[in-house]
Amino acid sequence: MNMLELSHVAKRFGEKQVLRDVTFSVPEHSVFGFVGKNGAGKTTAMKLILGLLSSDSGEISVNGSTVCYGTTKTNRFVGYLPDVPEFYPFMTPREYLRFCGEISGMKAGEIESRSEELLALVGLEKDNRRLKGFSRGMKQRLGIAQALLGRPKLLICDEPTSALDPAGRKELLDILADAREQTTVLFSTHILSDVEHICDQIAFLHEGKIVLQGTLKEVRAKRKDAAVELELERPEDAPLLIRVFHDLKSKGRGRFLLEDAGRLPELFRFLADSRISVLRIERREASIEDLFMEVVGK
Repeated sequence: MNMLELSHVAKRFGEKQVLRDVTFSVPEHSVFGFVGKNGAGKTTAMKLILGLLSSDSGEISVNGSTVCYGTTKTNRFVGYLPDVPEFYPFMTPREYLRFCGEISGMKAGEIESRSEELLALVGLEKDNRRLKGFSRGMKQRLGIAQALLGRPKLLICDEPTSALDPAGRKELLDILADAREQTTVLFSTHILSDVEHICDQIAFLHEGKIVLQGTLKEVRAKRKDAAVELELERPEDAPLLIRVFHDLKSKGRGRFLLEDAGRLPELFRFLADSRISVLRIERREASIEDLFMEVVGK
């Protein structure tokens, strides 16, 4: 079953066409990566899913129910983590979750048990400080706990790792990967390595259009040949190599990337004939970053 479906969705602000015929679906209990550069239209799409904006055309459904602009009933299925979550600084994590549970109509016993479960999930079960002393990463983790409090069927995360350090990013990604047991995750980002870390399926958004989508395996299959990394023993041999293999891309002193692996036999012959010593030759599968740069024409 698909938890979220967008069909031919378009949105314009004045003269700017932000979304163009956007169509994709998110299977239940998966982590779906919604990938695009800053300004590609990711946040606008998420606001449409939440009913905070009206689309110019197309349809959106969550858990089989159509999203309506304004007071959409589908938001009872949705938890949302914005890119910069805000909290009352004088509260502790438990106080904040209790407050959120009370205003959403949850029973006291359920709020307490659910809060303990989620604080353990995000690694904050032993932290009783006021939120004003929390780091950005700790606030993001608490934001996930709050978004999951009402047991949503769909968790929407808008650029949750964009301002975190590597350790904080890994912690947050691990939490989102674990959350797929409880819910379905729509995860927007422009950090492509994060997508490879946790996502089951992805969609690339470029200039308001979906330019590539599918599972990681399907997306990687769009590029037939793997690239080859080459490192020379003597960097001074590089000019001779480049004069013959014009398509080599420099990756630093004496290191190159050959994107057309079909030229390997020719490369090997030239290296042997020219007596060019090699430290390393490694076949490398196409990364999500490589593929994204290809489809956006960079």
